[in-house]
Order: sequence, then C-alpha cells, then structure tokens
Amino acid sequence: MENNTSLQQQLLEAGVHFGHLKKKWNPKMLPYIFAEKKGIHIIDLNKTVEGLQEAAAALKSIAKSGKKIMFVATKKQAKEIVADAARNINMPFVTERWLGGMLTNFATIRKSVKKMQSIEKMLADGTFDNITKKERLTLSRDKEKMEKVLGGIAQLARVPAALFLVDISHEHIALAEAKRLGIVTFGMVDTNSDPTKVDFAIPANDDATKSIAIITSYICAAIAEGLSERANEKTEEVEEEEEADDKARKFEVEGGEEKGERGRRPSGGGGGRGQGGGQNRGGGQGGGQNRGGGQNRGGGQGGQRRPSNAGGGQRKPGGAR
Repeated sequence: MENNTSLQQQLLEAGVHFGHLKKKWNPKMLPYIFAEKKGIHIIDLNKTVEGLQEAAAALKSIAKSGKKIMFVATKKQAKEIVADAARNINMPFVTERWLGGMLTNFATIRKSVKKMQSIEKMLADGTFDNITKKERLTLSRDKEKMEKVLGGIAQLARVPAALFLVDISHEHIALAEAKRLGIVTFGMVDTNSDPTKVDFAIPANDDATKSIAIITSYICAAIAEGLSERANEKTEEVEEEEEADDKARKFEVEGGEEKGERGRRPSGGGGGRGQGGGQNRGGGQGGGQNRGGGQNRGGGQGGQRRPSNAGGGQRKPGGAR
C-alpha cells in the first residue's frame, strides 16, 4: 500500500492526472475520470496505478519469454524520452515516422533495413573509396534517411510480440496494423482517446514530458527486470547441464573400469570354449563335405575323393590286406 501511495505521489507531481478539455473528451473514458476542474478533466490516479501495474506485469512476462516489445512515439515531446529508454533495454522503437505497412508488410521493411546495413558495411570496409563521388554522396544521403526512420528497428528480425504506444490517437496507423496481426497493445490513454482500442490501457496525460517520462521509465524497469530473470534462468540451466555432464562422465569412467574388471575374469574360459566350439564346427564342415562327395553334389572331384580315401583306408602298403 505504501508503494502505491508513493507511486501516486510521483504521478501527481509529474502531472499525470491532467486530462484534456471537457469538450474534447471521449465518453468511453468516463470510468477513468475523477473530476472536472476549470473545464479540464482530472484523471483518477488510482485507475492509473492499476493500469500501470497490470501493463508492467504483462510486459515483464513477455520480456522474460524472450520476445521483443516495440515502442512507438512519434510526438515531438516523446521522441527522445522513448528512444533513450528503449535503447537502454535493447528494444526496437519508432520515434520519427511510422511507415505504412511497417508491421503488415514487414518483409519489405526488412529489405530496406538490409540495404541500410549493406551501405554501412561498405563504409566500414573501404568500398566507398572505389566508387565515384556522386555515387558516394547518393548512398550517404540514402543511408541518413533510412537511419532516421529505420534505425530503431535495425536489429528487429521478426514482427514484435507487443507494442507500447504513447498516444493511441496519434499512432492510430500503428495500432490498426497491430490489431490486424493480433499483436498485444499497450498504450497511454488520455481523456480524448478510446481506451477499448488497446489491450492494456494506462490512463495518463500523454502530452507532458514529465508524465511520459515517468510512465515510460516504470514500464522499462519492469521489462529490464524480466530480461534479468531470463538471463539468470539461462545461467542456472547452463550450470545444471554442466553438472549433469560431469556426473555422466564420472559414471561412464567408473562403469567402464568395472566392466573392464568383469571382462578380464572370464576371458580365459570363454576363449577355451570358443576354440573348442570352433574345432567342432570345423569337423562338422568336413563331414558335410564328405557327405557332399558321397552324393556327388560337389561335382566330379567330390565323387573321386571318396573312393580314393576309402581305398587308402582299407589297404596297407605293400598290397597286404
């Protein structure tokens, strides 16, 4: 409870509770409005804390699972704040201009990113020195343009799992693309927006820099916590695998020694039996050949060998019987 109270105090000092004029309000924001003062709606900070904690818990679980969360904030007062926060936790971001089809036509966007990366590679390996000045100037300009728009998603290999939007009314194209692809959406929702358009709504002032900064920092802290837990789990898994490998090696070594000792004891007897069996089998084969000779299955030679052996066995040398 004390944490919630301190968080509410911080939100109050940052001006998160200030909404838009009454005439600009969206009726669907009624549950999140606390009161009206001098024609301006005041946002209920209890609702803000609830929405912020729910969004933070969901984003933490997404980050812990290893998926990417894209930050979208193209408003002038939110650009630098969101870009710096996203860089700190190594997440993709769009702060200049949302290109139409950045999510729904992601394959084409990836081609542009690869082109930008190839130009950077040419700069690094000295290929620029071998082309003309005009070509070098053209490529440099193209790279600057693409870096400005696509620099935040250069390391994004696939469509992100979630989107965090600072102003859902201002970023309506990004929101529509995310909805079409079934991506989970989180957003700061002011009194002039429809909170039902996002999966996790955070009722807050989306125009003041302090308000944007405190909400974004809270969200990024939760994501960083999820990433650290993921890293700890990975290290624990690696340690467990190493222990299991060590145990398996020890077991193999000990088992191999025992098998060697057991194998040495009966080796002599087994060998003797094997030799005896081999001789018997040899005799059996000889008998088979004799039978083959008697039946003339082996050809003429087999037939000739039998009578010659029989005659030699019956007569003694010298013609005596």
